[in-house]
Amino acid sequence: MVDRQLCRCGSGLEEENCCLKYIFGVTHAPTAEALMRSRYTAYVLAQKDYLLATWSEKTRPEALNLDATKISWKGLTICRTQAGAKGDQRGLVEFIASYEAAGKMSQVHESSRFIYDQDRWLYVDGDIITDKKNPRNAMCSCGSGKKFKRCCGQV
Repeated sequence: MVDRQLCRCGSGLEEENCCLKYIFGVTHAPTAEALMRSRYTAYVLAQKDYLLATWSEKTRPEALNLDATKISWKGLTICRTQAGAKGDQRGLVEFIASYEAAGKMSQVHESSRFIYDQDRWLYVDGDIITDKKNPRNAMCSCGSGKKFKRCCGQV
């Protein structure tokens, strides 16, 4: 029996039927949300070529150095999507990604913009969302149902 791993993006699907087929070039992500999930998984797997290839050439950096930042990605929560489906030209995906760096848990909360160009979705850019309340009191993005300070935010 083959041990199947669930995808790191949190979709609940097996990884080969989810983000890996996009990352390893079997097909393109069909929606902005699918691209967002696959880009998160690419960060987890340090697949910088995929990250650069799925970034709009208008905003893409010349290079990514994923080795310089010692980050361990812990979970992804999609907060909302706006457009970004078949037939749309633009999409927006708001997400929270939890990570550990230098022994401390933290989160990135971003509203990302995507465009559909040359028959595929591309990441354009995003706005970081800062909660005026203490983020430790926010719900943890790992899906536990606990507050961040009582879950992944414990040091």
